[in-house]
Amino acid sequence: MFNKILVALNHNEMGQQVFEKALSLATATNAELLLLHVISPFDDDYLNAAAMETQSFYGTSQTRNADYYMGRWETLKQEGINFLTLLNNQAIAKGVTSDFTQELGDPSRLICEIARSWNADLIILGRRGLHGLSELLLGSVSNYVLHHAPCSVLTVQGIIPATTDTPVTSSVV
Repeated sequence: MFNKILVALNHNEMGQQVFEKALSLATATNAELLLLHVISPFDDDYLNAAAMETQSFYGTSQTRNADYYMGRWETLKQEGINFLTLLNNQAIAKGVTSDFTQELGDPSRLICEIARSWNADLIILGRRGLHGLSELLLGSVSNYVLHHAPCSVLTVQGIIPATTDTPVTSSVV
């Protein structure tokens, strides 16, 4: 069935859900896991911190801003490694062969490239439920991976925000 499962994770609640599904499947099929976290300059954590810092440093030197961004980048990298280490240790404790890697760049492309080079049988990743304009503007890692992956893909659905649209009803006169 599946021998090598690439698990694309974010350091959040969705990442934990994706990991739990992957661990369950790996245990059932005796598959090996490769846990992957990709940090991008477009990560929400990095952008939010950068936006707040830009406001507070407005009018100060660009060197100080660059130092802050580099420090924030290093913090994100270390948080990712800590998260991966914790999950990797959990998998090993359950008897699953597991390893991890953290990469910098475009998550969509890196997930597919690593799956190809590692000869993954399956990619497991989360899906936030973006659609319409949100998906177009923000992009969709899961959509890209579904269309470009060299192997099967399992998406774990996140919580989809409720719509504010009221249902259209018709009345017969």
